[in-house]
Amino acid sequence: MRHTGNWHAGQHMGRRWAVGCVALEITQRCNLDCTLCYLSDAAEAVKDIPLDEVFRRIDMIRAHYGPHTDVQITGGDPTLRRRDELVQIVRRVREAGMRPALFTNGIKASRDLLEELCDAGLIDVAFHVDLTQQRRGYATEAALNEVRAEYIARARGLQLSVLFNTTVFNDNFREIPQVVAFFVANSDVVRLASFQLQADTGRGVLGERDFAITQRSVARQIHAGANADLSFDATDAGHPGCNRYALSFVANGRVHDAFADVDFIRDILGKSAHLQFDRTSRRKVLRAWAVWALANPRMLGKGGAWLARLAWRMKRDVFASRGQVHKLSFFIHNFMDACHLEPDRVDACIFMVATADGPLSMCLHNAKRDQHLLQPIAMRQGEKIKFWNPLTGQLQEQKPATLQVTPTRKTARGRAKQALTGRLVRLEIVDEK
Repeated sequence: MRHTGNWHAGQHMGRRWAVGCVALEITQRCNLDCTLCYLSDAAEAVKDIPLDEVFRRIDMIRAHYGPHTDVQITGGDPTLRRRDELVQIVRRVREAGMRPALFTNGIKASRDLLEELCDAGLIDVAFHVDLTQQRRGYATEAALNEVRAEYIARARGLQLSVLFNTTVFNDNFREIPQVVAFFVANSDVVRLASFQLQADTGRGVLGERDFAITQRSVARQIHAGANADLSFDATDAGHPGCNRYALSFVANGRVHDAFADVDFIRDILGKSAHLQFDRTSRRKVLRAWAVWALANPRMLGKGGAWLARLAWRMKRDVFASRGQVHKLSFFIHNFMDACHLEPDRVDACIFMVATADGPLSMCLHNAKRDQHLLQPIAMRQGEKIKFWNPLTGQLQEQKPATLQVTPTRKTARGRAKQALTGRLVRLEIVDEK
């Protein structure tokens, strides 16, 4: 992959990992109707891809990026897939030596489902909660902290790394500090808070964001909520125009910047790029760092000095919390509008989607989603090759004609289009000839 731009020594791409993550979409169905959504207007008409094809894509991800790859099991909402199949998918990812993560709106992610998925090898669960989802009874972003608290309670005590995704748009931008303060207060469970800037990537009615919502302005809102200045420029995760990352430690309810010493952070991250960590166990992470430090005495000295400075800054809060210190990361992701793709960012993408034809940049995939969703999938049946039809879910001998679907009534954009045109929803099959 070609790296573009003037990237500094803190770059993770190609050093710590081969790719940031790969989205494995196992269903296009969803139980929410978001005003901002990366799905296609055709999503509700598309059947769940066969389990054998899902397994083939898992093997493809492993072949492309190797072990320890983060695989986002997503959709639509993956919890709408048959439960036994979801469990099999999680287990297959883990058995392939990769790290499965469940990306869900949480509605059907019950405690017992999370427990079963943990037993199958789930490592992360990422709950997506924000005002774009139009959840009934919640008029403000801060009010949705009630939903977030419920999801945290479901995951508490499980060997899971808990993440939260929040779409930032005009109607909740001013409330981001309140959401951040909530994550800080629950940092004993929450490990990462990701804020994704509004983008016109698929269906929905909101379109492009206001010019005032940028990576820097969102970072300022995070600083306000954390009541601390965090270093979002110490490291790079892929293209700096796409991603910004900060790491903090929380003690006694106060946030402390873990990346304040930028030179040391870049040095140690570069020299320890080969290390892999079990995010479900703090003890295993600390043990891995300790073993590595003992084998690298020069870095051990530097690390000791850095830790001493950090401990001195945090001493009052560590004492007040009786030694309870939690790690809380913040991530800002800047998706591109489907009609405003930047070639250098697409080329340097670290957030890929597993398609039938191989990995593809998420933003590029969103811009051409129907081209991939409505493509018949070739599957081997004994000695024969048959084609799976994504609209019927059936296998057939001949490759189907090109498939097209008008917007479903479920989608906000679909309803808007129907209101304007007065046309009924219909399925169209257009002959390639």
